[in-house]
Amino acid sequence: MRRYWELFTSFFKIGLFTFGGGYAMIAIIQREVITHRKWIQEQEFLDLLTLAQSAPGPISLNTAVFVGYKMYGYRGALTSLIGVAMPSFVIMLLIAAFFTQIRHNPIMDAAFKGIRPVVVALMFAPIIGFTKGMRGYTIAIAAAISLIIWHVGISPVYILFAGGIVGVLLAALRGKEVKR
Repeated sequence: MRRYWELFTSFFKIGLFTFGGGYAMIAIIQREVITHRKWIQEQEFLDLLTLAQSAPGPISLNTAVFVGYKMYGYRGALTSLIGVAMPSFVIMLLIAAFFTQIRHNPIMDAAFKGIRPVVVALMFAPIIGFTKGMRGYTIAIAAAISLIIWHVGISPVYILFAGGIVGVLLAALRGKEVKR
């Protein structure tokens, strides 16, 4: 029971203190599960993150579910999901209840404008961390794909599918066994 409580409180703190949505949560989740708790290794986290990005739904929730599942199976997945989602749910209920009263408040407007650059930084930080160990050409490929998605408007789903196929083909060409 203690391990589920620890999982819940870790993801509850992540959900409570993260502004800016799923991508902003990634750096905090990464720090909590790799650096602080040492629950999983960095490469394993990157694999879980890739899976979370590929699955439908918010990346922060998917990541929490996959980490929880990796730790303690289905109960861990449910525990981490409730932990990360509960703060947002409660905060949104409170905001909805009082929104009409604070909607035009200049102090709240100024606070949200001040939070925006921090959210961008929180979204950018994991990108820098994920480039560790990557070769220059793979960073260039990632940047090119990002620009294509952004400028051309190609769905990331197609890019992910193509990337998976290219990875399997390259592994086959190099003579490595592709595990099924």
